[in-house]
Amino acid sequence: MSPRTDTDQAGARHGWPQAVVTVLAALFAMVVTAALGLWAAGAAGLPDGAFPRVVAATVVTAVGGTVEMSGNAGGLADTSAGLSVIPLSVTLVGALVLAAGFLRPLRHRAVAGTRELAGWAGGLLGLWLLALTGFSLAARQTFSLTLGDSQLSDIGEEFGVSPKIGFEADIPLTLLWGALWAAGVLVLALLVSRGAPLPPKLLRFQESVRPAAYAMVGLLLAYVALGVVIAVIVAVTRGHAAETFAVVLLGLPNLVWLSLTLGLGATWNGQVEGPFGLPMPHVLDEVLRGPDVSTLNVRTLAEQDGRVWWLVVVAALMLLAAGFVLAARSPRQMRAWQHAVHMAVALVLTVLMICLAGRITAHFGLSVLGIGDLGGDLGGELSLVPELWSALGLALLWGLVTGFLGALLARPVRRRGDIP
Repeated sequence: MSPRTDTDQAGARHGWPQAVVTVLAALFAMVVTAALGLWAAGAAGLPDGAFPRVVAATVVTAVGGTVEMSGNAGGLADTSAGLSVIPLSVTLVGALVLAAGFLRPLRHRAVAGTRELAGWAGGLLGLWLLALTGFSLAARQTFSLTLGDSQLSDIGEEFGVSPKIGFEADIPLTLLWGALWAAGVLVLALLVSRGAPLPPKLLRFQESVRPAAYAMVGLLLAYVALGVVIAVIVAVTRGHAAETFAVVLLGLPNLVWLSLTLGLGATWNGQVEGPFGLPMPHVLDEVLRGPDVSTLNVRTLAEQDGRVWWLVVVAALMLLAAGFVLAARSPRQMRAWQHAVHMAVALVLTVLMICLAGRITAHFGLSVLGIGDLGGDLGGELSLVPELWSALGLALLWGLVTGFLGALLARPVRRRGDIP
């Protein structure tokens, strides 16, 4: 029997048992986060035992999956419903656990073969899609709605109208986006971790890509950590702890990463009408609520609360710190303008991700015999969409400036490649 090589021993450390544990751990973390967040939001009291199915739908949307809304109110009525939002708290928890499980058996190695990495990642993706299929099948439910005390209620009782609304996961689209999400998490994990091995052909890219990826992930996590601190202070000092922790467990990154783009000067357009609302901070709801689309940026927010200008200060300090980290983790021979370019490209990609993942659209309406016009007391609309190209242009400028300044600040710091 021939002796086992180092590669064989390494491959044995990430076989199917390790893949199963990694996938189950990521899904378990997402389910717990989603369930606690929905429970804090009051969803545990949903009728017909719908809570587990709503949790499943939340996990599906957290990985980019599609959950379609549907309505039915009989031949004398019409319904319209739609929802598109990613609960990024659940997304972030799942990504961190999945990435940690993927990297764990690859530690303390300088190089790994392309076939080995592809096999390990492919096993994880296969199990991930299998589990996601189960969640997609579970993510379906129908609810009956009450018309309340209104003219619609009287007409509904007269004609036997019983409006219903439901949701159901689109399995093919969910598997497609879920696979892309998981693959993106694994690639990003390789890029961020300095200790993770790369195939020999990709080693030449690690000096330019890895420090920038690490700096951007650190920037996003720093915003989340700051948001958690603020949320705890708000819960302690102003009450409404359940609602606050529901936001933390479901959509904190949606808010704090939005504040990052606002601090850069980006503009979002949105509208809040009817029973929908943005849970925190209240100033967002004040700016967006109305029958028409409103402009959301630092200036419009400052008209409601002057403290919003601190978003610009926080963004400047955070980006300067990210630029410093990028330069400190890069070889000393790189010039300041190179750090600036790396920072700019990384920040543009980061803001692009925020703009794509942070947009929100939701609407619901009911009309009985033409009364209600799919709106009114039983309808509403919520939307939040970025002005993408201006946001990316501002990210480019901020990245160039803070990347250059961060490189200057990092000059006295001892880095890789220095001679003792």
